[in-house]
Order: sequence, then C-alpha cells, then structure tokens
Amino acid sequence: MKQGVRFSLPVTVVVLAICYIYFSTIFIYIDRWFGLLSSPGIMNAVVFTGVTVMFVFNYTISVLMDPGRVPATYMPDIEDSENPVHEIKRKGGDLRYCQKCAHYKPPRAHHCRVCKRCVLRMDHHCIWINNCVGHANYKVFFIFVVYAVIACIYSLVLLVGSLTIDSEKDEQQSGGSSRTAYVISGLLLVPLCVALSVLLGWHIYLILQNKTTIEYHEGVRAMWLAEKGGDVYSHPYDLGAYENLTTVLGPNIFSWVCPTSGHIGSGIRFRTAYDCSAVTLTSR
Repeated sequence: MKQGVRFSLPVTVVVLAICYIYFSTIFIYIDRWFGLLSSPGIMNAVVFTGVTVMFVFNYTISVLMDPGRVPATYMPDIEDSENPVHEIKRKGGDLRYCQKCAHYKPPRAHHCRVCKRCVLRMDHHCIWINNCVGHANYKVFFIFVVYAVIACIYSLVLLVGSLTIDSEKDEQQSGGSSRTAYVISGLLLVPLCVALSVLLGWHIYLILQNKTTIEYHEGVRAMWLAEKGGDVYSHPYDLGAYENLTTVLGPNIFSWVCPTSGHIGSGIRFRTAYDCSAVTLTSR
C-alpha cells in the first residue's frame, strides 16, 4: 500500500459523485419505478449495491496501492541469456538510467514527474485516483473501470425507466425536488457512461496487445521508423491475445473480475515473444 494519503480534490469529487449517484438510484429511481419494498425493487437495490461495493472496493485499492517501486538494488544483467530484451535509450543506445532517481530502469519502467519516482510497467498517472497506474495496481484499476461502467449504465437505465412511470402525484408531493435530482444525475451519468466506456475499450485493446499507454505511443513512433527503414515493427511483449489476457488478468478466468495479483511477478522481467519462439523451437 502507499505510504501516506494526501488530500486530493479529484478523488473527493469522485467520492461525492459515487455517493450522489448511489443514493439517488436507490431512493429515487428504483423506488419510483418499482417501489423500494417490492420484490423487483429489493432485487435491483441489492444488485446495484453489490456492483457499487465492488466498484468502491477496487477504487479504494487503486488509490492506496503502490503501483510498483524499482528495487534499490536493481542492476541490469546484459549477459543474462534468459532475458533477450534490454531496453535502451533512443539516443546513444545506452541502458536506460534515471538521473532523478539515480538508478537503472527495468524494462517497461518509467519515471513519473508527479510521483517523482520510477514506476514498474508504468501505464499513466491518473489524477482521479491520485496515483500512478503501474505493474502492481493495473489489474485493480482495470476492474475498477469495469465496475464503474456497469454501475453507471445500470443507474442510467434505472433513471430512464423511472421517467416512464406516470407520477404526477409524486411530483406534487416532492415539489420538484426529484426533477432536480434527475437533471443532475443525467448531467453526471451520460458523460460518465461515454467517457468510462471509451476508457474501458481503450484498456481492453491495450491488454489484448499487452501494451501500456506509454508503450502504445512509443510503438507508433517505432512503427513509423521501422517502415521508413523497410522493416516491420513487432511489439516484443505481445504473446497473443489469450496469453496477453492471462498475463494481465490471471490464468483463472473466474478471477478476472477479482483484484487478485499473485500471478503478476516482480515487474523486473516480463515474458516476451522471443521466449515463446524459443520454447516452440525447443519443442520441435
């Protein structure tokens, strides 16, 4: 876990939005559509609460978990025959060394200017969790986004469904307060559903390619340089769609939506396409 939790305005905004959407969904939309004490009302309230609990749980871990620190004793071994990939600087061809942290950087590690340290398999720094998304918390971050999309779409469906109910009597009794809740929720949920769905789709693409956001942008440039030189660029960590999925989410499909991380390894060395090629040749 991270050491020391500082106040963060974006995290506070997320927490307030979660509370508002949850209570308005339970006590306005479900109550108005089904009746909170009816069987459909209780069922929807329980399911939505379960999704929200999983979302909050994974979001909390994403905020608190250290994304992965480079060991102080790390030293690249260029003579290691089992590690065919040694990332080097674009200029000079030297091994990647962080001047600010004063140590070598393992493959896929990058320095975060916000956190002011190097992060293993860094994807990006996310202001909404006030933390980097890296080797140790990437799966948790991804699961948090999955549950966030489900919760927002579920809430939006309940909002729209409750609007179809003729409730002139309710409007007269509430004095228009529920109308304000609908407007605020709509302004929150519609952009959230779109933005989070795009974010989820983006990270599904990255997982299937076994890339980070940083590696994607670096790969675009590498592909352009390779094509310019008449070569074909291949991402070294792309093991195939299913292997990429299990590398990030775990070998057990039933654990893909749970924040388990026993399969991720140290974050110092990663399997590459060269490893798979060597295994194939050996088996032949």
